[in-house]
Amino acid sequence: MVGEVAPDLSTSPVSPVCSIHFHRVDGWGVARALFHMGADRFALRSVPGLRFWKLLGTGSGETFGVRDADLTRWGLFCVWDSDADRGRFEASAVAARWRRLSSATWSAVLAPTSWKGSWAGVEPFAGFARTDPGLAPDTIVAAITRARIRPRQWRAFWRAVPAVAASMRDTPGLLFRVGVGEAPLGLQGTFSLWESNERITTFAYKTRAHQDVIRRTHETNWYAEELFARFVVVSTSGTLDGLDGV
Repeated sequence: MVGEVAPDLSTSPVSPVCSIHFHRVDGWGVARALFHMGADRFALRSVPGLRFWKLLGTGSGETFGVRDADLTRWGLFCVWDSDADRGRFEASAVAARWRRLSSATWSAVLAPTSWKGSWAGVEPFAGFARTDPGLAPDTIVAAITRARIRPRQWRAFWRAVPAVAASMRDTPGLLFRVGVGEAPLGLQGTFSLWESNERITTFAYKTRAHQDVIRRTHETNWYAEELFARFVVVSTSGTLDGLDGV
């Protein structure tokens, strides 16, 4: 997903705890992963302390079309009441099942620093305080961008994506990027990791292709809903797609 805008700077009293998880599955594991992407929706609804969650398919993020989809890699994004709730989930049957199913896994604990918008009609970080944006130069940060594209704007959006994707690939400081979404079409997003907050800010506000998309987003009203969020990466575990020791 492309088109980041300036974050809302309001504050509130509670600090959020978030996590993101990616799993690589092989062979017959793909069919089992597809099954659990549906079945685990019921289990996740009753997980203690889980405020918000989204099971995610992944792709290359090059065009945000069906051909980008990667059926061997799946994700889960969570917002928690506390880190203790997150820790208990790691020992739950749902988390253990995905670890057994996977040939490789990677996860990160995230603390949001800024955000704007909603996801499926919900503000995931509502009631949370924002982390002090005074980050050390070597602080690794993450970003999630997500949008629901208006059907009549799909063609225009897809035409604009390749230029931004190409410029993002060549951007200094980008450590990892993956396309994410709840459906193959119309619900598009990205998760990315950066060497520093300065690096992602340079890409968002000083890259010509991305600036053009921001302008066109406002002019053509591509999105029916959008969310932009940045995070400090608190900790990581696992290895997947070169994500080792990040």
